[in-house]
Amino acid sequence: MAFFDMPLEQLETYKPIKNEPDNFDDFWQQTLSEARQHPLNGEFVPYDSGLKLIDVYDVTFSGYGGQRVKGWYMRPAGVKSPLPCIIEYIGYGGGRGFPHEWMLWPTAGYAFFVMDTRGQGSSWRHGDTPDIPDGANPSIPGFMTQGIVNPKTYYYRRVFTDAVRAVDLMKSHSDVDETHIALTGGSQGGGITIAASALSKGISLSMPDVPFLCHFRRAVGLTDNDPYSEIVRYLVSHRTHEEVVFNTLDYFDGMNFASRIEAKSLYSTSLMDATCPPSTVFATYNHLKHAKEIKVYRFNQ
Repeated sequence: MAFFDMPLEQLETYKPIKNEPDNFDDFWQQTLSEARQHPLNGEFVPYDSGLKLIDVYDVTFSGYGGQRVKGWYMRPAGVKSPLPCIIEYIGYGGGRGFPHEWMLWPTAGYAFFVMDTRGQGSSWRHGDTPDIPDGANPSIPGFMTQGIVNPKTYYYRRVFTDAVRAVDLMKSHSDVDETHIALTGGSQGGGITIAASALSKGISLSMPDVPFLCHFRRAVGLTDNDPYSEIVRYLVSHRTHEEVVFNTLDYFDGMNFASRIEAKSLYSTSLMDATCPPSTVFATYNHLKHAKEIKVYRFNQ
């Protein structure tokens, strides 16, 4: 893939006007208030992973609608004091997999939690969390158009709520230093990181790696790659739904979450990335109001 987006000099100042719904904050406040009516009921079951230097726990907690969500909690074995915690969200189609696939952060000395993504985990790493939709319109195979005719039924409302509840879970854990919590993830995981960083209080560091789910109105017309092209294929068949679709997506756009993030942020983008185009990443990055840094990889896809 050659350079297909704006030149870097233009990207660095690209800050499009946001299409932000008037009730954006109310929508998310109500969504999270409803979710928090359900007790977290976190279960941490010791798991024999064969990793002698890492303690592993098979975790289940209540996310959106009280529905049970899986994850792995891992920390250096034998460490008794509360540790800074890294929470990671997963890329599109992947699930939590096995503990040995998540060794980076716990071997670096951190408490670590990876959240399974509801309904996903059959494309490249297995998952264990089903999705229970809130009613749904006909949709393209994949997740991008599930419930897309209404923000209340849209798939990512459930996912972003799970992500915030995962933060709540870790902040309440006695082994975690709740004053030092970082969120991270790549691609879809990066988009979830942005949303959870905006919707959660007390996050120290937000690290979205080549984030997806940003500046939908540009992305959908810029790239032919999935997952954004799922939306295009949906609109090919549902030609009268364009306004409704983009109005829904505005509630889930990283660009609209960015200005609400209080944590320090570390972003990345690849200038040949046609799945998460660099202009969509910079559109979000340039709306951040607090300390930030972005790593630019010129020749990566």
